[in-house]
Amino acid sequence: MLALALLLGAAGASAVQPDEMLDDPALEVRARDISRSLRCVVCQNQTIDESDAELARDLRLLVRQRLLAGDSDRQVVDYAVSRYGDFILLRPPVKAQTYLLWFAPMLLIVGAGAVVWLYLARQRRLAEPLPLDPEEQARLAKVLDGREGDEVR
Repeated sequence: MLALALLLGAAGASAVQPDEMLDDPALEVRARDISRSLRCVVCQNQTIDESDAELARDLRLLVRQRLLAGDSDRQVVDYAVSRYGDFILLRPPVKAQTYLLWFAPMLLIVGAGAVVWLYLARQRRLAEPLPLDPEEQARLAKVLDGREGDEVR
């Protein structure tokens, strides 16, 4: 039970420090929501809300500054995208500039499947016996009839 509680607690781990938090609870909730949608450009597998990287801290503070300045959630996200590009979004939009980001994994899987299929097809072709020419068929017939002695080499 204790291990399960620790695992569940770790899943919601946050790197937000008390000195970063806003006094207004409603603004803090908005800041945390935005922070969970932005990728840490240093860690790349974490949100800025989860990352302990210095840049993530700077981005969390920037989000809060923009909210205090009166920006909407969309304006804060747009500002981050204007500085860092669509890569900063955990769910970037599907558009021409992000096709590679969205479709590269699928293309890699299809390509790997094609390579495996071609390899297996080649192995099957190599495993098939070649047909015997008439001379080899005659020698084989003699061997099978027991008439071949030392002539087979």
